[in-house]
Amino acid sequence: MNGETTIYIVEDDEPVRDSLTALLESEGYTAVPYGSAEDFLAHFHPGGGACLLLDLELPGKSGLELLEILGHRMHHLPVIVITGKADLGARSKALDLGAAAVFLKPANPDVVMATIRQAAG
Repeated sequence: MNGETTIYIVEDDEPVRDSLTALLESEGYTAVPYGSAEDFLAHFHPGGGACLLLDLELPGKSGLELLEILGHRMHHLPVIVITGKADLGARSKALDLGAAAVFLKPANPDVVMATIRQAAG
């Protein structure tokens, strides 16, 4: 895979964040993990090949709020949601806000990686 492609991870559950980071790095991606939407927004600089793996339930700003912010700032960052929230309304809203896909935890790693490859280009 392309080491120049950065995959941002916004996930508050540290073991899940660490697992996603290890999976992405084993596939040759540069993984940049964050524990909150605020932390991500404070450090995110758009540009280059990138993708965002996003949880919906976060401390502070939710994943849906982050999707809205990114949309208002017109960042065309592909977003893949991986969430434990089974609420169909929240999943539908994530897709309406521009998420490329929504997966329920635990998600199949092979399917998630195929989606990342497609979304990140």
